[in-house]
Amino acid sequence: MKAVAVTQRVSVIPEYGERRDCLDQAWTRFLTACGLLPVLIPNVVEAAYALCESAAIEGIVLTGGNDLADFGGDAPERDAVENALLHLAERRSLPVLGVCRGMQVIQHRFAVPLRRVEGHVTSRLTICVDNRETREANSYHHFGAYESRPPLDVWAVAKDGVVKAVRHSQRPITGIMWHPERCDPFSPADLRLFREIFNS
Repeated sequence: MKAVAVTQRVSVIPEYGERRDCLDQAWTRFLTACGLLPVLIPNVVEAAYALCESAAIEGIVLTGGNDLADFGGDAPERDAVENALLHLAERRSLPVLGVCRGMQVIQHRFAVPLRRVEGHVTSRLTICVDNRETREANSYHHFGAYESRPPLDVWAVAKDGVVKAVRHSQRPITGIMWHPERCDPFSPADLRLFREIFNS
């Protein structure tokens, strides 16, 4: 199986004075179903870089959870790690797939304006994919975009115009605003997407 770096949310536990890195176990089940071996990345830039270099990482998954610090989020260390991983991916031409917050990290990096959106926290939402077909997807985010900017191309939108998926026009960088790991059973379209992006 191909090893992919997988970022983690920061969970703040005030009663213990702790900031914990954590990941839903569903991610491991989903990624292994895609033929991928998840390597969990700590929210410390130096350690994240070292782990990616030593573990023969062949791709990066930016997961959901935590708003970006620029939009009121409480995990600036995660922002720093994910931006560092995007830099690493660009330098090594690694494929990247950003999910929900992960897509917002990609959009923010390329100066796509994000703003608060309503009606996008729901287990079922209809989206239009590639201007052709519609599909049901979950949605768990409070920020989004109604436009994109080069080099990011839009390939899925919600009925209200909120962008639901983007692709870089020249690099293997993709973003989706739904959570494939939360589907039971996993969507064949999502499994296919991850396998295609990471060639697994």
